[in-house]
Amino acid sequence: MRADRLVSLVLLLRQHGRLSATALARELEVSTRTVLRDIEALSAAGVPVYAERGRHGGFALLPGFRTELTGLNHDEAIALLTAGSGRDEQVFGLGSALASAMRKVVDALPESHRSSASDAAGRLLVEPETDLLSRRLAIEEVPDATMVEVRRAVLAGHRLRIHYAATDQSPRWRTVDPIGLVTVRDRIYLLATRSGADRTYRLSRILAAEELPEPAQRQNRVDLDRIWQERCAQFLSEGHLTVLVRVNPEQREELLNSAVAVRAEASDADGRLRLEVTFQDARHAEWALWQLGTNAEALAPQSLRTALYDRATAMAARYGDSS
Repeated sequence: MRADRLVSLVLLLRQHGRLSATALARELEVSTRTVLRDIEALSAAGVPVYAERGRHGGFALLPGFRTELTGLNHDEAIALLTAGSGRDEQVFGLGSALASAMRKVVDALPESHRSSASDAAGRLLVEPETDLLSRRLAIEEVPDATMVEVRRAVLAGHRLRIHYAATDQSPRWRTVDPIGLVTVRDRIYLLATRSGADRTYRLSRILAAEELPEPAQRQNRVDLDRIWQERCAQFLSEGHLTVLVRVNPEQREELLNSAVAVRAEASDADGRLRLEVTFQDARHAEWALWQLGTNAEALAPQSLRTALYDRATAMAARYGDSS
């Protein structure tokens, strides 16, 4: 365990340049005292790690230091092989590269671990194409040429010209500064800025793309997870309708499949679920709840309850005549 931790410590310093003892302890999930002991052990073993004092100090490796740290333990090999077995292997157009990397991982394993790791990975299935009801999951296709151009621009830090078909708009060309790529439920999004304003583009709607030679206007370091959370919050606050719903637990997934997002969820005393969900607009909410019939009840807003009542009254009048 300590050998793996020492390797991880060196890799963290190599990737980040300089980290404080507190940051290293957080990444390695140990105490700062353990980190200091590990630093001493690395120094004694000849690894040129040194301390920088001051407010922004920490530990770092001497510039130019390199060493081969290619050993994988059994669980690490299983994790890589399992991750490479899922449908996400085609994400970002890197399927062939991932397959090649998996072959190298297997080849690099000790003979005693090779067969057991492959067998273990074969017993772990990641995101199959269908669920228990045999419903195929929708996968958005992105042309290889488009994916390659977008990925190159993102990684190289170059501007990108895209022919984009926004909802209810004619396709047109735009020049953007790419920040990063995010994949969510088999959809890939390009996070970018255009003329300094935040923009999010779905890759399946990019009809063509061209990497430009000029550098993108963006920060050197990026926290994609934070940016994605901010974009999601902004998206949910723009023109959507929030609805409070009581629903039978059996219909929960059906409701969530039609909603844009879930803001809150709790259980009532009678076993029904109370959810605060977001829909695109009032028409979308009315349609979604009508599909659930008496298995769901809209508690708010009142305008939605009135719309559902009017629809139900009109339907009852239509079929009320026994003749």
